[in-house]
Amino acid sequence: MSSYSITLPDGSVKTVPAGSRPLDVAQGISPRLAADCIAARVNGDMFDLTRPFEGDSTLQLLTTRDPESLEVYRHSTAHLLAAAVLELWPETQLGIGPPIETGFYYDFDRAEKFTPEDLEKIEAKMWEIQKRNLTYDRVMTVKDEGLKKYASAWMKCELISDRAGEVFSEYTLGPQFIDFCRGPHVPSTEKIKAFKLLSIAGAYWKGDEKNKQLQRIYGTAFFTQKDLDAYLHRIEEAKRRDHRRIGQELDLFSIQDLAGPGLIFFHPKGGTVRRILEDWMRDQYVQRGYSLVYTPHVAKIDLWKTSGHFNFYNQNMFKAMELDDAEYQLKPMNCPFHILIYADRPKSYRDLPVRLGELGTVYRYERSGTMHGLLRVRGFTQDDAHIFCTPDQAEDEVVNCLQFAIDTLHAFGFETYEAELSTWDNGKSGKYDGTPEQWALAENALRTATDRLGLKVRVMTDEAAFYGPKIDMKLVDAIGRLWQLSTVQFDFTLPRRFGLEYIADDGKKHQPIMVHRALFGSVERFFGILVEHYAGAFPVWLAPIQVAVLPITDKQSEFALQVKNELAAAGVRVWIDERNEKVNLKIRDAQMQKIPYMLVIGPREAEAGSVSVRHRKQGDLGVKPLVDFIAEIKEKIGTKQTTD
Repeated sequence: MSSYSITLPDGSVKTVPAGSRPLDVAQGISPRLAADCIAARVNGDMFDLTRPFEGDSTLQLLTTRDPESLEVYRHSTAHLLAAAVLELWPETQLGIGPPIETGFYYDFDRAEKFTPEDLEKIEAKMWEIQKRNLTYDRVMTVKDEGLKKYASAWMKCELISDRAGEVFSEYTLGPQFIDFCRGPHVPSTEKIKAFKLLSIAGAYWKGDEKNKQLQRIYGTAFFTQKDLDAYLHRIEEAKRRDHRRIGQELDLFSIQDLAGPGLIFFHPKGGTVRRILEDWMRDQYVQRGYSLVYTPHVAKIDLWKTSGHFNFYNQNMFKAMELDDAEYQLKPMNCPFHILIYADRPKSYRDLPVRLGELGTVYRYERSGTMHGLLRVRGFTQDDAHIFCTPDQAEDEVVNCLQFAIDTLHAFGFETYEAELSTWDNGKSGKYDGTPEQWALAENALRTATDRLGLKVRVMTDEAAFYGPKIDMKLVDAIGRLWQLSTVQFDFTLPRRFGLEYIADDGKKHQPIMVHRALFGSVERFFGILVEHYAGAFPVWLAPIQVAVLPITDKQSEFALQVKNELAAAGVRVWIDERNEKVNLKIRDAQMQKIPYMLVIGPREAEAGSVSVRHRKQGDLGVKPLVDFIAEIKEKIGTKQTTD
């Protein structure tokens, strides 16, 4: 054909000569559009702007406003990084360099270690290459020829052997750089306007600890310097809020080498906050019709075989323990235990719904390189609940779960959140358990529940667990980061595996609907998120120490002790600083410990029975009668205010 018909998203059709490219269509519409374009979607597939059409096609031009464009842009910046490294150290071998949510990385095999000074050199070289306005050119290579060409590049040979078809694509960047890559990429380095190299880390080839360790360079890239600067500011703010550093400074928790990685020790102050979180959740369970249960930490391996975890989740479970009567395994999940409680006695439809809730500690094997403070650990406590109900009850139960999740977010000061509904592929792949009728019921219940609550939800097609659809709630913290938190999950598999039943009103046995539900997710992770959200300055009702009493001299010690006792009697968590130090130092130390209120007591306060009130953010609030201060702080604690 000498020409092709190109259909645009608005339905209009353009006729272009054979050999035309998406970039040509963009330029024909407007030069400004062409300047904004990053990549294209042709017949649903991602294309370079400079890749010729192969026939009549649909075309969507992707600009800087499209999320997919940022991935392409960052992938191209990763190639720019690799090209710079090869120009500086030609002997380096290349691994992979994908875009990621926060930017990009590239893995390198090099005898010498990269240093922070090397990052500066590499970044300078990247800008030097960028100014050359080199093009990203797609080259098609026969697999056998590619393996010969990369014979001395062991990682590329493995990748080509594992992933390449008989003919595969490579991308060049100037005369010296070529890499096996599916693409797409930006047309040239001129498109890349703002990037920054961030860090160096170790990474095992293909993520396997048995393989060689490589050097990974992380970076990020944005369409504008303004967006990059804003992101770098967020990184610095995230470092300031790092829960691991704050946890040590405030003496909240520790991880002990002698005990092992990924196992958390909550110290008295951290234990106080954790107790408040757990007590709040248990009280909510009771108020919302859940029955609290307690289950063992181990079970015979037969239970995990019945549940399927032994086959499908074994790599994340600790090794079995051989005891006198059988092999036992630490529990990675609470759900099989709750199922056993449900199944212990016959159930009628009149007994349903059954809501079983537990703050249950589970244990999962995480590789040493993946653990991260409180956010990813080997032992953690889930606020786990499982609901067994009839099909007619499912929608209301989901509504209640989602409202519970929203109330939990609001209670702890999170006002902004997002929701995602993960659905199946309508049975096309065969990878999902359950019948079409079960999936339709569950997905409709989830969709209708979000509608009833006016909850905006993003549908994630073909992202469900194999055993049922789910809704994930993601909170947005004080510096705009998304955190995966609450989950409401249908399960078609476990009721079948365990033969769960109830007697319906027709007198026949039916399988109940089972819903998994976790709101904190894990207490440890939620604790870490709270620390970072508040930068350690917990709201008054959550603060491990709510008031510090600071006598100016020993002469006020007696009244200071009286103040402490009256506060404690009113249910306020209080500490008295009896050190023989200047009061300004005591104030500074209390501020550093992020204690909400400081009561300074001098001769006049002791004589008048009053206190000089300081707030950690608002500063001096003046002198108040002790009884008035107690009334004010009790109200803040009782109403669980989340702002200062």
